[in-house]
Amino acid sequence: MPEQASLLTPEQRQRVADWKGELIVFPVERGHVRRFAEAVEDPNPLYADEGAAQRSRYGAIIAPPTFLRAAGSVIPYIPELESFERVLDAGSEWEYEEPVRVGDTITVELRVRNVTQRNLSIGPAVFTTFEFTYRNQLGQVAVRQRTTLIRYRDTKPSP
Repeated sequence: MPEQASLLTPEQRQRVADWKGELIVFPVERGHVRRFAEAVEDPNPLYADEGAAQRSRYGAIIAPPTFLRAAGSVIPYIPELESFERVLDAGSEWEYEEPVRVGDTITVELRVRNVTQRNLSIGPAVFTTFEFTYRNQLGQVAVRQRTTLIRYRDTKPSP
């Protein structure tokens, strides 16, 4: 395969690497936790049964593991990547440090962790790995999520 031309200028690449999203503040509400658990068909009583949750090591209703995806799972707008009109979610990694309890107020910080460029069979692409840091009202990191998005230009001719 021939060597690819750079998809972003060095200045654009640096701006992407330095990008940070606005903080999102997200209250963890009992009804939202219950509806999320129902939607993912997780019958764990720790997500809905107050008595079971109080008797657990958590002492309160907790949120299912990927519940925080509902707190800020938008495709970040980064002007330098606007010309890459197609987006694929390449997956996420999660690290859990503190349980997320009903009544918590979660602050979400979003930043870029890595940017790479490649030519794929579907066209030129930029792989951007974002890190979401979810902190509770005590300032404790509850969860870290790393998500990679592939943005690309579709260079295949339409039939």
